[in-house]
Amino acid sequence: MTNIRTLIILGATGDLTSRLLLPGLGTLLSSAPDLRIDVVGSSREPAEGWAQVVAEAFDSVGASGPAAAHTRETARYLAGDVTDAGDLERLLDDVEGPVCLYFALPPAVTARACEAMAGLDLPEDLVLALEKPIGSDLGTARELNRLVGRLVPEERTFRVDHFLGMPAVLNFVGLRFANRLLEPLMSREHVESVEIVFDETLGLEGRAGFYDAAGALRDMIQSHLLQVMALVMMEPPSSFDQVEIPTLTSHVLRAAKPWQGDPALAAVRGRYTAGDVDGRELPDYTAEDGVDPGRGTETFAQVVLEVDTWRWNGVPVTLRSGKAIGNPRQEIAITFRRPPHDYEQLPRSGDVAPNVLRMGLEEEQLSLELNVGGPFDSRGMTRVTLSSGMARPGLTAYGSVLRGVLEGDHTFSVRGDAAEQGWRIVDEVLAAFEDGRVPLLEYPAGSSGPV
Repeated sequence: MTNIRTLIILGATGDLTSRLLLPGLGTLLSSAPDLRIDVVGSSREPAEGWAQVVAEAFDSVGASGPAAAHTRETARYLAGDVTDAGDLERLLDDVEGPVCLYFALPPAVTARACEAMAGLDLPEDLVLALEKPIGSDLGTARELNRLVGRLVPEERTFRVDHFLGMPAVLNFVGLRFANRLLEPLMSREHVESVEIVFDETLGLEGRAGFYDAAGALRDMIQSHLLQVMALVMMEPPSSFDQVEIPTLTSHVLRAAKPWQGDPALAAVRGRYTAGDVDGRELPDYTAEDGVDPGRGTETFAQVVLEVDTWRWNGVPVTLRSGKAIGNPRQEIAITFRRPPHDYEQLPRSGDVAPNVLRMGLEEEQLSLELNVGGPFDSRGMTRVTLSSGMARPGLTAYGSVLRGVLEGDHTFSVRGDAAEQGWRIVDEVLAAFEDGRVPLLEYPAGSSGPV
């Protein structure tokens, strides 16, 4: 690993830090006993209880060993305003480099912090890690990339999308490229459709301050599912490294566009109403604390895209995410084309169920749906599913993200142009939302989403 010694977390008192970032660091430290990282938290709030926050986060994942013990013992907190140049200067002067500055902040606050840093004498080896989303539209993403580029070079900039560190997503890469059986089938000649779905049973869960200003399209499809799509559908790399993978995934995003070029036809949006999810009663979204009903925020978004390349032209790619969904799906699903020939002794090809390859995103379950039997089998045609679970991952998604940052490895970091391309795609759909071309439908909490 690189010799980064200090990880400064800006926005340390936020939910992201305690729920995801610190536990992820705990899994990484447990797997790398020789690593020594000092963690410094910073935000406007008082410093009370920071050591306890770190300890509880590590305990939640059973973090142990000398590396985890060192971080527990050295964790400290410095209160300050991240948008104030003086406070940032004192923060950087108080730590020993090499140092990584992790922005666990909303994009607008990150931009103001970068503006404040522009006049400072920054450490030569400073690394910046920016939490998603990168900006709030194409214009702000470009501006944030410009600001960051004035501070540090691209090789010391990491744009974090923890979905790219998900064990299931990383597993799909190996599944596709380490098996001769699968890769030749991953093209328009053999694939009928691609789906990347991340539905949740959860409702708002007290996150109105963030979510009501974002909605499902920005929060999930722009920030996560587009990047997963790019990794799933990229061309075969000559090497799994920080040059090839970001280049190939950016190529996919550049070629992506709404199905038939019309976001009004390609998109669906909805908002949940009161209902029951797994025995929990959820109120109408507009009745949740902190929600502004006039905003028209969607809690469900679905977009069908086309990646217009020689490999994928004509294949619909569905990205979908919704809250308060009953029996939710969280998976990558590749549906293959049906057989090209009809047999008198078998059902017509159009009546034969297609083969489907599925990779569960949260629960790592790999399955392949096949047809067996036939005219000489007394049972006729039979549908079977081959399935397998995966070994328990050693790192959480954020553990993988932080490993890349500390190793200086951008393989699964989002490149600046890829972040901008994601907004280019989504901005078209948002425009169709805002002018009413895509109506805001309603669906009861606990249902499968809007019809």
